[in-house]
Amino acid sequence: MKRTQLPLYAIIDIETTGGQPAQDRITEIAIFIHDGHKITDKFHTLVNPQRPIPYFISNLTGITDDMVKDAPKFHEVAKEIVQFTEGKIFVAHNVRFDYSFVKKEFADLGYTYQRKTLCTVRLSRSLIPGLPSYSLGKLCKSIDIPLELRHRAIGDAEATAKLFDKLIKLNEKAVSGSEDVVSESQKALKNEVKTSLLPPNIKKEQVDALPDAPGVYYFHDEKGEVIYVGKSINIRKRIIQHFNIDYKSKKSIEFKNQIADITYELMGNELVALLFESDEIKRMKPYYNRQQRRSVFNTGIFVETDKNGYKRLSYGRINDEKIPLIALSNHYKAKGFLYHVIGKYQLCQKLCDLYKSSGSCFDYQVHQCKGACIGKESPESYNERVDKAIEAFSYEHENFVIIGKGREAGERSVIVVEHGRYLGFGFVDETFSASNLEDFKNGIKRYNDNKDIQQIIRQHMRTKNADKVIIF
Repeated sequence: MKRTQLPLYAIIDIETTGGQPAQDRITEIAIFIHDGHKITDKFHTLVNPQRPIPYFISNLTGITDDMVKDAPKFHEVAKEIVQFTEGKIFVAHNVRFDYSFVKKEFADLGYTYQRKTLCTVRLSRSLIPGLPSYSLGKLCKSIDIPLELRHRAIGDAEATAKLFDKLIKLNEKAVSGSEDVVSESQKALKNEVKTSLLPPNIKKEQVDALPDAPGVYYFHDEKGEVIYVGKSINIRKRIIQHFNIDYKSKKSIEFKNQIADITYELMGNELVALLFESDEIKRMKPYYNRQQRRSVFNTGIFVETDKNGYKRLSYGRINDEKIPLIALSNHYKAKGFLYHVIGKYQLCQKLCDLYKSSGSCFDYQVHQCKGACIGKESPESYNERVDKAIEAFSYEHENFVIIGKGREAGERSVIVVEHGRYLGFGFVDETFSASNLEDFKNGIKRYNDNKDIQQIIRQHMRTKNADKVIIF
């Protein structure tokens, strides 16, 4: 039976002062070389991190400040590490962690360290499915691999090398009917190298099956809980971009490793995807969408004309009787928004409900207000600037419908705005006909309106697009 030379593998484990490559340093590194058949060489050293090792890290690894004080600094062993791993595939259990730290240590020296990578967590899940845990300790116990010096680089690297050796043999056995066993094995391992950037729980076939279409996607953890919601005009391409990022921070690596499943909803076009994503994030409050999880928009900016003909902006709580120009999350944000508008359009503090006085507002006293508060500026002149301000943060039309591409041929999306408020969206087939706004309202599902939604629609209306807009 013909055997083909496999590439060389550098099986690596490190210990560090913490979990963040940007600020923590390596304290120990061990490398075992595997030629595709057996372990052929090894390298091991403690490393002086040039900073104290936290107590809880020493307690976990057993590596203390005294142990590393006379050890070589990373730059003193860097050349040896480069030469030892040159032309080899970088293998580790949860490879993103180890690879990120090694790359960062070299980057601090002004050197670009780059190797193909392979993750034994992913490879183990593929070749030994159904185990309760794929952590190195529990995995080795499940398949009878001795693991001495746990949480030391030399012990973990040796165990990972033995695990890798077993995985290669399992892979060869799985393709034993082939004319060229090792060639098939090599092909499988190369495929794993290409997909080593994927989260450990996600298979390449799962990503390959995602649609090249607009929609909203969800990352789930092992319990099925949604931990992240995103949108894209091409779901598969965007998710691949997520996974191709070389995450370096502990939090980013944790995020990637928690992804256990991917689901999605087709939306037909980018605008509907944006609207649905915003609503889903506020409804589900996924942990990794923290910056977008605001869900309460109960304060509005309103306009009314007083008995003297001046248009007055104000803020207050939204209710069924008062339709806002724009919705914000609270009174504090609303006041800040009005102060911004006043400064930009030279409006009056008093006429914007921010200065209580029977006379002039404070801005008039410092020559920032033109005197509408005391009747010095005419309503016509003042209202012209109010209208410009309103135009900047409201829709051009009060009642309109946006008709766009649907999720499949013969389908259209429908978005409805009534009295300046977003009502929601839906999908209708090409036989759907409507003669008034009520007909369109019957074809949608209701969703919440808020400042983020309004900004999405305004931005879309200002750009050139192929959507049809019907004004009522």
